[in-house]
Amino acid sequence: MAFQSISFQELGVTVELSSFAPAGKVAEQHAILHVEPRGESFDGQFDRLCRAEMALLQRPQCAGAHPVFKRYFLSDAANQQSSLTAHLASLNAHLPTSVSCIQQPPLDGSKVAAWLYLVQDVQVEAVPDSNLVILSHHGYRHLWQMGMCVPEGDAVCQTACLLQSYEQFLQLYDANLADNCIRTWFYVRDVDTQYAGMVRARRENFEQQGLTPQTHFIASTGIEGKPADPKAIIQLGTYAVTGLLPEQQHYLYAKSHLNSTYEYGVTFERGTRVDYGDRRHVYISGTASINNRGEVVHVGDIVRQTHRMWENVEALLAEAETTFDDVVQIIVYLRDTGDYDTVLQLFRQRFPQIPFVITLAPVCRPTWLIEMECVAIKELSDDRFRDF
Repeated sequence: MAFQSISFQELGVTVELSSFAPAGKVAEQHAILHVEPRGESFDGQFDRLCRAEMALLQRPQCAGAHPVFKRYFLSDAANQQSSLTAHLASLNAHLPTSVSCIQQPPLDGSKVAAWLYLVQDVQVEAVPDSNLVILSHHGYRHLWQMGMCVPEGDAVCQTACLLQSYEQFLQLYDANLADNCIRTWFYVRDVDTQYAGMVRARRENFEQQGLTPQTHFIASTGIEGKPADPKAIIQLGTYAVTGLLPEQQHYLYAKSHLNSTYEYGVTFERGTRVDYGDRRHVYISGTASINNRGEVVHVGDIVRQTHRMWENVEALLAEAETTFDDVVQIIVYLRDTGDYDTVLQLFRQRFPQIPFVITLAPVCRPTWLIEMECVAIKELSDDRFRDF
């Protein structure tokens, strides 16, 4: 794993880049882009960010890289979406990318930050009018579909409709939710009041799809996030893979530190491990300061909650036979902007190289002050499976 911080000083943009590039194999990169506030409008900051994206792709270490997936963290999605739409339509015509835009303000004072997932020298295609991008390689199809909304009905209705629509979409690719969906993101407008509706609808849908405590669920983050459409309560993002054998997926529990989510009424896995012939991917769900009885730990103490959160993530990574040394990106969600400086220093001290972004996004329980998710990649040699 290689890490690099790239400063485009003339643009006022810093790129934190992680690169997993085993010799002779497909290279994967994760980049977090931070734009320096310069007192200008969103259009000015977003323009500088986009120019830095293009400059990054011209760098030798990114030669042949394709941005398969992008997430923009916005300070005011309803007013910023129009600026994004025109630019992204032009850009994606040349570089098909699944794009997620969500109001989760970056806490460094800027109006926008970005997470990019890049893969080098692979075939990538976009499906028109779907925000779906398909990466095809070695007999696998990686399906990234972001930004799904249904701006009608309450949280229960919107979640149910989104999942039903997604399941119909998967059928077009001879796939289904239980066997092929690796990761989901549920962004919930006003999580303190609307989260319960999302949880109920997801649980009912999963039961219909055979996803139960006796089978498995799906790695996920359910967090505060405002879609651009003010009528949209829920926004769904997904990642699925076809061509996997059942034994390539393993679910992570870390029961010494965490309880099963269904014990307190929610239906997601703490993490998922996916093995290929040449590498292991680990997707850690949104994780907070919780114990193995489902109780919030260290109520009111942001420092101790951060340390317990790290401990929980470390236990999940260990179950996947990985460590924080294999982590390629981190997203941190805070409830209180007043905790930003403290958390920033804690993360800089412990993870000086790993790309991360800290956003304003309240967690699903008011007493949770902080949550994080991450991705890890580890080199592997397993003759049972095709390479990534």
